[in-house]
Amino acid sequence: MTEQIITSLLSEDAYKFSMGQAIYHQFSEYKTTWTFKCRNKDVHFTKEMVEEIKRQVKLFCSLRFTEDELAYLDKIRWIKGSYVDFLRLWHARYEDFTIDDNAECGLNIESSGTWLNTSMYEIPILAIVNEVYFRFAYDEDELQKQFERKLNEKIQALVDGKFNLGNFSEFGLRRRLSYKAQDLAVRLLKENNSKFKDSNFVGTSNVELAKKYGVTPVGTMAHEWIMCSGQGNHKHNPAYSNWYALDAWVKEYGVLNGTALTDTITTDCFLRDFQLTYATLFSGVRHDSGDPYEWGEKMIRHYEKLGLDPMTKTLLFSDSLDFERASKLYEYFREKSKVAFGIGTYISNDTDVPALNIVMKVTKCNGQDVAKISDVQGKGMCRNVDYVDYLNRCIKWRLENEGKTQLR
Repeated sequence: MTEQIITSLLSEDAYKFSMGQAIYHQFSEYKTTWTFKCRNKDVHFTKEMVEEIKRQVKLFCSLRFTEDELAYLDKIRWIKGSYVDFLRLWHARYEDFTIDDNAECGLNIESSGTWLNTSMYEIPILAIVNEVYFRFAYDEDELQKQFERKLNEKIQALVDGKFNLGNFSEFGLRRRLSYKAQDLAVRLLKENNSKFKDSNFVGTSNVELAKKYGVTPVGTMAHEWIMCSGQGNHKHNPAYSNWYALDAWVKEYGVLNGTALTDTITTDCFLRDFQLTYATLFSGVRHDSGDPYEWGEKMIRHYEKLGLDPMTKTLLFSDSLDFERASKLYEYFREKSKVAFGIGTYISNDTDVPALNIVMKVTKCNGQDVAKISDVQGKGMCRNVDYVDYLNRCIKWRLENEGKTQLR
């Protein structure tokens, strides 16, 4: 039996709270189903791992927000008192989970319930699965030594100016090696930040560690926001998912907390709805699939076509980054736009063994399949091929037949 992995309900990515508040105020009746998937073909979870994961999930479900944690959230500019009061009562429900070994990889996890609840499960569950797997499959102390060696090399490279990243954040909670590893990474990045040449560590997606180290909790929206708010109402044409999602976000936040995610149903379709009003209100956009250079140039051209200066907007890159890739992107775009990076596994789980490629995605909303059609194949998880075909046909028809969108 190992120590408890998730010890605070602040151990969440920040965008879970920003989405959670909007869900609470606008979509509290929506219900969702989430499904776990391990993309590593050579990974198998043993029965002992599955039982430990169950135990850790039960421990997670026993947690409550402390008044100190709620006071911290209440000070975040975009969080409202009504949502803080809701969180005072909130806790995870073990009854919402199905966890067993009925899967090819040896681990099946599914959660079903209100979107308000199940959205909050994804990140802690993935963190639990990661840490349990590496504790059982490898020598934990040896992995930690490897991690610390590589982390120190990364930090020294930033101090030496080998890589220039501009503003970057740590995004590695869901796939971290362990709490100990992520905690060390955030602490050392903050302590050494003043020594970095042309790189600036601005924060972490992990709200618990942001609070602990006095850095910014970073995050706005995830694909689930567009999938559920856009496809959860079955009367809506899903090719307009982005419009419904952006409209609901602006109702909640106005000009606050505004980084839009572009690739849920392809960036080309997103741009049909990201016209003058939204492009002005949102401070920037996030890249999560496809060629980052093509995407960045496309976004810059779009801003220019709308009469907006791209240098006033942020291109946030977050897809499978390491310092070398981020540094090249920064050098390429720094004179064209503001640039920022969210870097995950490379910071929080870099050892001599491969990291897990695991996800837990929303697969149903209000009893109907939902799907993501990103800018590259292989990132979706919809089990209903007919729905994926329907969504693709809706997107294709809109792009080919819809008249020129008027600037809003």
